[in-house]
Amino acid sequence: MRRTDELWPGAMYAPTLDDIARVAARLLSELPEPFRSHVAVVPVRVEEWPDEETLDSLGIAEPLELTGFYRAVPVGERENLALPPREPEMIFLYRMPILYEWCERGCSLEEVVFDVLMHEIGHHFGMSEEEVLALEGRIRGGGD
Repeated sequence: MRRTDELWPGAMYAPTLDDIARVAARLLSELPEPFRSHVAVVPVRVEEWPDEETLDSLGIAEPLELTGFYRAVPVGERENLALPPREPEMIFLYRMPILYEWCERGCSLEEVVFDVLMHEIGHHFGMSEEEVLALEGRIRGGGD
């Protein structure tokens, strides 16, 4: 994984929406199969902040707490649907919360973006929040 200072040598600016989108696209293209094929069809959209509707639906008061969001029906639950999903499948990455986490952690931007992407890809495959956090090693145990 390339370090952020290698991508932006001597830069004195915060990475833009496009910068984060390029990092995410590169990281997704480097995923091993079969994961790469399964997530290749999932659009990734980078926005400055999560919207109020998303924050409210998740019960999150502080926007800096949400670095990414998977919006869709997880893969394993789709066959049980009587109708097609109402919303298109998408992974959202939120620039300002990602930059805040990047500064807090003191690691490369790529590491933060990778962690957020993997978290949301876990949801794409039907993992609960607890299961994804357990997979990341942030909590013990997991869902069922």
